Amino acid sequence: MALIEIEREALPVSVVYHAFTPAHLQWSGAPVEVGTTLLVVGFLLGFHDSLHHMPVVRHAVQASSFGLRFQGQGYFLTDARTHCGTSGAPVVMRAAPAHDGLGELPWLLLGIHSARLDLGSRDLLQDEVLGLNCTRYADILLTLSAS
Repeated sequence: MALIEIEREALPVSVVYHAFTPAHLQWSGAPVEVGTTLLVVGFLLGFHDSLHHMPVVRHAVQASSFGLRFQGQGYFLTDARTHCGTSGAPVVMRAAPAHDGLGELPWLLLGIHSARLDLGSRDLLQDEVLGLNCTRYADILLTLSAS
């Protein structure tokens, strides 16, 4: 995972730019109920709106307890249809209307899509793919930005 600083002055004047701030991070101790609807914003297999250069959005569902690091790792699970090219995509949840300090970006960043998860013991001919994904907790961005 990497964190890249963007120089706002280098962007064209016409660009509308809203960035996640620490206020947008959903802390791992804050409750997010299993089954909550999430969105994964990305470039699936490189696919995007080629005219406007915009990503596409997939629906996801919170599939493991948020805050309990799945199997002791730095991620939680989502249930979503994802493809190559989704790695690094933000996994977001719409903020409650009463949530202060978010400015014009009404989303909470729960994490960064990392990988699809499958069972090594699955019978490839008989059993379907799990359809589960690993999402790294967004608080890793605070650690990376402190370095």
